Amino acid sequence: MVTTPRFWAQDLLHFWFRALSPQARFANDPAIDAAIADRFAPLLGPIAAQPLTELAKDRDTLRAAILLFDQVPRNAFRDSAQAFAYDDLALALTRVALHRGWDRGLDRDARQFLLMPLMHSEDRVVQRESVARFTALGSSYIRSFAVAHARMVWRFGRFPHRNAVLGRVSSAAEKRAVAAGNHW
Repeated sequence: MVTTPRFWAQDLLHFWFRALSPQARFANDPAIDAAIADRFAPLLGPIAAQPLTELAKDRDTLRAAILLFDQVPRNAFRDSAQAFAYDDLALALTRVALHRGWDRGLDRDARQFLLMPLMHSEDRVVQRESVARFTALGSSYIRSFAVAHARMVWRFGRFPHRNAVLGRVSSAAEKRAVAAGNHW
C-alpha cells in the first residue's frame, strides 16, 4: 500500500493522463476497470481519511485527489452504489481548487477532470455552474455532456440511471429517460 500523498498522486496523474488514452478514460471496459480497481481503489479509504488540508496542500495532490474520488470509484465500482460514494468529497475538493484558482493554467484535458465533480452532482445549482464552466472550456463536444447532465438533474432533481443501484424508486418518466439512453 502506498502511504505518501506525493507518490500516489503522481502515480495516478501519470496513469490517467499519460497511460490511458482519452478514449480509454470514458470506456466501459472491464479490463480498464479492473486495472483501475486493482491499482487505485485500495487508496480510497486511507486517502479519504486524511485531513482536507493534506489533500489540498499543492495543486497536483489536489488534482489527483479529485480524480481518485470522482473517477476511480466510477471505474472500480461500476454499476454499484460505491461508484458514487465519494462524490461529495470530490466536489468539495473541486471547490477548493476553484477557490484557489488552480484550474487556471491547466490544459483543457486536465481542467475537464478537475471540473467533473460539478457535472456529476445531483444539485441543480451546481449543474448551472457546471454548464458555465464546461462552456468556458471552449469545446462544444464537452459542453454537450455538461448540458445533457444538467438537463437530467433540472428535470428530475437527480440522475435516474443511478436509481436502481442507490435503491431509489424510479418514476415512469425516469424509466423512459433511462430507456431512451440518458445515462452515462
